[in-house]
Amino acid sequence: MMGAGKTTVGREFAKRHQMRFVDCDHEIEARTGVKVPTIFEIEGEAGFRRRESQLLDELTRESGLVLATGGGVVLAPVNRAVLSSRGIVVYLNVPTSVLWERTRHDRNRPLLQVANPRERIESLFRERDPLYREVADIVIDGGRGNPGGMVRQIEKAIEDFRKKDANTECRPG
Repeated sequence: MMGAGKTTVGREFAKRHQMRFVDCDHEIEARTGVKVPTIFEIEGEAGFRRRESQLLDELTRESGLVLATGGGVVLAPVNRAVLSSRGIVVYLNVPTSVLWERTRHDRNRPLLQVANPRERIESLFRERDPLYREVADIVIDGGRGNPGGMVRQIEKAIEDFRKKDANTECRPG
């Protein structure tokens, strides 16, 4: 979800592991030369989502990359399939009250430019949480810790995930 800390935590994780970090929204802005709200204004959400899907497909083909996706990337089934098949997906599950606190003054969030942005966050969370959980290999509950603490939780969860994955036997039939 927007405001969960994907960029901050992802950047810190990438730095610790000498990996490249990319924030999808920032990359779209760099490639188009305009801010996300402008893309929404000109092309609508559907136009933005097309750009997002194309970029996701491109970037998930790279190795050694930490990728912070936009919160709505999971809305398209094709994006969920790409995420599920091309890496370890970490879902930063943050309470809506914290998301609201982190985003309420941010004018670069086109989906929150509505009469009741707090209600909109809660609605988006209800819609998206099951989709995030569908693609997530790891769910990290957060919201109040510092980024370093969240990165340590992710590192431990990835280590456990890889051990479990290595111990899983494939049997025919």
